[in-house]
Amino acid sequence: MLPVAEVFGAIAVVFNFIGYRQSDINRYRFISSIALLSVSIHFFLLGAMAAGIGCMLASIRNIVAMKYRGLPVLFTFVTANLCFFFYELFWLNHSWTIVIAYASSLIFTVGSITLTSAKMIRQWFILAEVLGLVYAIMVGSIFGTVFNITNLCSIFYTLYRDSSAEKSALPKD
Repeated sequence: MLPVAEVFGAIAVVFNFIGYRQSDINRYRFISSIALLSVSIHFFLLGAMAAGIGCMLASIRNIVAMKYRGLPVLFTFVTANLCFFFYELFWLNHSWTIVIAYASSLIFTVGSITLTSAKMIRQWFILAEVLGLVYAIMVGSIFGTVFNITNLCSIFYTLYRDSSAEKSALPKD
């Protein structure tokens, strides 16, 4: 199963790399949902249930957020994340490390639904990506680690590029 898991991880890296370069928020959400579905399958195949669930919910959330971003949607996805977290922690007795995966998932959830600016999403997602990176390393996910590192690099590059473009557009004295 490991080679199949890594193929899904590689697909996720490619799609997410493309997604973070989108300036249109809904195009970003759609491309990102494909990446999240792929990385979800990757984590499930590795037995990392918390990341698999978090990424699957994120994939669905991004599709829903293309049309709906109100409080009911936010509460639905936050509640789903918390229910799965408590199920894993108390019913399945999974390790405390799932806190890291679900914290990352909750940051992504709140940001994806409430934020309407691609720039603001990128800024908030830095913390979520760092948490995802820590979790991927902890569960031994090669492409999960590459996924998060690539995302962080992509976020920083895009923020730098956009900042440079904004500065060059300012009137000169």
